[in-house]
Amino acid sequence: MIATMTKRKFDPKSRRVGETLASATYVSLRRDIIDGALEPGSQLRIRQLCERYGTGFSPIREALNRLLRDGLVTQTDLRGFAVAPLSRAELEEITVTRCWLNELALRQSIKRGDTAWEEGIVLAYHRLARIAVDAPGVDRANSAESNEAAHRAFHASLLRACGSSFLLGYCEQLFDLGDRYRRLVKPTTRKERQQDEHRLIMEATLSRDAESAANLLTGHLLKTAELASRALDDQDSGSPSKETGKSVLATAEP
Repeated sequence: MIATMTKRKFDPKSRRVGETLASATYVSLRRDIIDGALEPGSQLRIRQLCERYGTGFSPIREALNRLLRDGLVTQTDLRGFAVAPLSRAELEEITVTRCWLNELALRQSIKRGDTAWEEGIVLAYHRLARIAVDAPGVDRANSAESNEAAHRAFHASLLRACGSSFLLGYCEQLFDLGDRYRRLVKPTTRKERQQDEHRLIMEATLSRDAESAANLLTGHLLKTAELASRALDDQDSGSPSKETGKSVLATAEP
C-alpha cells in the first residue's frame, strides 16, 4: 500500500523562526504519522513526500532518517521507507516500558520538584480540562488538535522535574509511539475518561504521594492501552470486541 497524499498540504513558509526546513518537515511528517493521516504500513515515496511537504529530497531524507530512529518509520532494501505498522505485541511492549520509565520520572519529579513545577502541572491540567471537543458550536477539528496538544503538555508537566533530559527524551519518544495507538480509540471515549483520571493523578502528585501518583499514572496508561488494543482488534475483525473484564495487558503490568 502506498501512502495517500491528499490530506493536509504542508506550507514550508509556516515554520517557526529559526527552524530549518528539514526540522519543519520532520515535525509535519511525524504529526501526520501519529495522527494517522499517513496509514500504518503504507509506503513513503520520496517524490510524493517532496510534493506534499513542498520541499526537496535532502530535507525529506533527513526527516525520514530521524523518524526511522524514532521508530515511526521502517526501511527495507526492497521497499524503501514505510510508515511503521501497528501490532498488539508492539503496543504491549511500548506500554510496559512507558509504565516503567514514567513511574521513575514521576517519582523523581515528586522528590525534586519545586513550586514552579507544581504551578506548571495545575496550569497544564486547567488548559486540558477546559477544552470542549464535542460542545455545540465548537470547531471540532481545531478543538481536537488543541486537546491533543494540551494532553501531551499535561503528561510532560508531571515528569518535567525528574532531573534527566535523557529520561524525558525516552518518555517523549514512547509517548509518540503510544499515541498512534491511543488515536484508535474514539475521541468521546477518551474525553469521558481523561478528565477524572488526570485530576486524580494531578492531586496525588501535588500531595507528594509518590506511591498513589505512580499507581494512578500506571493504571491510566494501562487502561488507555487496553482500549487501544480492543480498537486494534476491531479493525482486524471488522466488528466491535466485547468487554472481557480482564485487562489485555495484565501480563505486561510492571
